[in-house]
Amino acid sequence: MTKILIRGAKVLGGEPQDVLIDGETVEAVGPGLSAEGATVVEAEGRVLLPGLVDLHTHLREPGREDSETVLTGTQAAARGGWTAVHAMANTFPVADTAGVVEQVWRLGRESGYCDVQPIGAVTVGLEGKQLAELGAMHDSAAGVKVFSDDGKCVDDAVIMRRALEYVKAFDGVVAQHAQEPRLTEGAQMNEGVVSAELGLGGWPAVAEESIIARDVLLAEHVGSRVHICHLSTAGSVEIVRWAKSRGIDVTAEVTPHHLLLTDELVRSYNPVYKVNPPLRTEADVHALRTALADGTIDIVATDHAPHPHEDKDCEWAAAAMGMVGLETALSVVQQTMVETGLLDWAGVADRMSVAPARIGRLTGHGRPIAAGEPANLTLVDPAYRGEVNPADFASRSRNTPYEGRELPGRVTHTWLRGRATVVDGKLA
Repeated sequence: MTKILIRGAKVLGGEPQDVLIDGETVEAVGPGLSAEGATVVEAEGRVLLPGLVDLHTHLREPGREDSETVLTGTQAAARGGWTAVHAMANTFPVADTAGVVEQVWRLGRESGYCDVQPIGAVTVGLEGKQLAELGAMHDSAAGVKVFSDDGKCVDDAVIMRRALEYVKAFDGVVAQHAQEPRLTEGAQMNEGVVSAELGLGGWPAVAEESIIARDVLLAEHVGSRVHICHLSTAGSVEIVRWAKSRGIDVTAEVTPHHLLLTDELVRSYNPVYKVNPPLRTEADVHALRTALADGTIDIVATDHAPHPHEDKDCEWAAAAMGMVGLETALSVVQQTMVETGLLDWAGVADRMSVAPARIGRLTGHGRPIAAGEPANLTLVDPAYRGEVNPADFASRSRNTPYEGRELPGRVTHTWLRGRATVVDGKLA
């Protein structure tokens, strides 16, 4: 590897500095650096962040390669500034054994665009009846630390308790998709004024909030870690805030789309806005932004959920739930959190790199931009403005809710351990 000199970047949004990369690590940070023979990247006006870490990505492989593969998903991740993603377990076959998580881990190593850390299923086949091979997945080459039945809720309180007890032995965490299934039978969108006017089955906030309340109490009872996936309601924020005030070891994530979009968009009946949990109200959106700013919500996670054209371009009731998000996440966070003054760039680095790496116990990522640290870095041009064109995506799927919408910011460069994966906005 040659040396790389990033000249004049605003490290974490601060004063311009030079950053010298030598091999896989940062060699020096400071003004006026020079290095003979180094590749120079002129970064005036741009913000340098630690490589982003996504705790919630659906890569679909094995089994649904028509939606996404580990290769295309990690290419999309690199384009979005991510250097590590956690791959959810709802594949075919389900990632509920050491063999499947090792397969995903090895595919990630082969792709080379970002690190892929598999998430193991909590229960066999995501069926919620029997604990999966949690210990074997942890002891495998993939070293699984995060377990989730995402896409489904671990609704059996006894199973959830046993999972929390089991992962405690190796400092693991259970990431819960909080959805009480009986309260959401036939649900198509957020339960509220809009669902009543449209005549669509409602997904009530209490279906999320009741599971979160139960699980934080279970985590407190067994002294274990629980993580709340894609938190979406103001009530959920208050429960997590209360739990943290009691010292319960709970963390929570919010998706970019829940920071920006509301259930009013469902009036178009465009299935691109169909997602689980559903888009909520304007009041929920503001509560989520405030909670992310004050640390009640720990991280932003994409819940990148690619689907093929035929699964979204159909009538609303038949459409699959989910949105792609890896390539637009940082722009949405810039618009909703940075440009509103709720977070500075150092705060973005914490919520999108440092904290998710800590929750996932992922070493080598979410590290300071300092001499001797791994050169996992993302360079952003915050002055950029442009319309989202899904045809330009690296992802195999195009189900973005932002098509034609102008968003700020663009990732110009991404480095994974000193190797450029994105240069001038294009895959290296």
